[in-house]
Amino acid sequence: MEQYPDQPPEPPRRSGSEQGTGHGHRAHDGGGGDGPGPGHSHGHSHSHGPAAPVSQHLRKVIAAILVPFTAAVLVGLVVLWPGQAPSHKRTGVGFDRQTQQATVARVVEVSCKSVNASGVPPTGDGSDGTSVQQRAPGACKKATVRVDTGKDKGRTFTEIVQPDQTRQLHQGEKVVVAYEPSAPTDLQYSVTDVNRKFPMALLAGIFAVAVVVVGRLRGVMALVALAVSFLVLTLFILPAILEGANPLLVAVVGASAIMLIALYMCHGLSARTSVAVLGTLISLSLIGVLGSLFIGWAALTGNTDDNTGLIHGLYPSIDMSGLLLAGVIIGSLGVLDDVTVTQTSAVWELHEANPSMGWRGLYRAGIRIGRDHIASVVNTLVLAYAGAALPLLLLFSIAQSSVGTVANSELVAEEIVRTLVGSIGLVASVPVTTALAALVVSADRPAPQTAPAGARPAPARGGRG
Repeated sequence: MEQYPDQPPEPPRRSGSEQGTGHGHRAHDGGGGDGPGPGHSHGHSHSHGPAAPVSQHLRKVIAAILVPFTAAVLVGLVVLWPGQAPSHKRTGVGFDRQTQQATVARVVEVSCKSVNASGVPPTGDGSDGTSVQQRAPGACKKATVRVDTGKDKGRTFTEIVQPDQTRQLHQGEKVVVAYEPSAPTDLQYSVTDVNRKFPMALLAGIFAVAVVVVGRLRGVMALVALAVSFLVLTLFILPAILEGANPLLVAVVGASAIMLIALYMCHGLSARTSVAVLGTLISLSLIGVLGSLFIGWAALTGNTDDNTGLIHGLYPSIDMSGLLLAGVIIGSLGVLDDVTVTQTSAVWELHEANPSMGWRGLYRAGIRIGRDHIASVVNTLVLAYAGAALPLLLLFSIAQSSVGTVANSELVAEEIVRTLVGSIGLVASVPVTTALAALVVSADRPAPQTAPAGARPAPARGGRG
């Protein structure tokens, strides 16, 4: 039975043994009442006291690991910081072309047999031997597009939209146009995409508001950390790789910088956060080693689609397999942070609830929580990669390829290696982080209370420590 300040005193048999109340009652007025003496507090307060302390020795051990690591990251940033990325002549292919903003000023329907992109009747034969005119029945759309930015602002050009095209143009629609100066005057501009900046900005705003409303100050710090991570990616990682630096080394330094900034900014400079950083670092190292081994054993080149082919064509010095490994490391970092922070917090809260629990008991309890986390996180990671590769998987399904054939193709094998290596790192992060957190938080177990003569022993608290 717990005794609260507003309750009458317990019978004399309870005198001097107020253990386990969770409120830390003190004796008043020089030993009056039924406490053990002036200024002496008893009972383990996990509701009102500070976070569990960490022994001075373990603080030194953590500092001895993290301080040199942080210094190494800073040195890496300085040494690898990119200068000016090497220039190249634009190819006009994919993203490597000049673009401007434009507006669809007018749209009219015309016969597909009478016009092509230049407004001239189409000629020539298709691949099946039929003429282009025979293959273009129905009504096409003839759009007049006005260029809104650049040196040709105000210039108009004509764009013909076939009836079976996926993207149809509408009057007043904002679009992105590509510019090719070497083409004939009437073919220099062409519509390449829709301008979707407003809906994307609106969605980002809704996301930011939701994070701040729910997370409050912690949410604000998370957004700041997200912005800093984006800056590290765009100002350091990408330019350094383009400059010819080793992609793996750049990814390790950049990911480590992002990890340190994000974790300490969002969760504070504390032993709890430092344990999460250590757990993330160990797991990230495992991912790097496994990724390097299996990318080499599977003979993955990292050059499997048009985008990577374009990168290799523009910058032949870039190690594409190293770029693949860099993507594996950076892609795993976000989920790793979530797992390590959650496991560390779980162990800390278990200790707060039962300070008498030893590190073995904390580890066993924490690992039970971690098993549930593993099941959900691994499934989430696999489904995320599968969702991103869904069109590719559908293409293999249409071709009626066997599972072995699909898995053996380099394009799919890359995703399999990326998924499984990242998942192994996530699974390993749970016992690693849980063990570190249990060891650190249980280092300062409270000294046993010495009860006055004749007092009854305190009932045992729960736990297995």
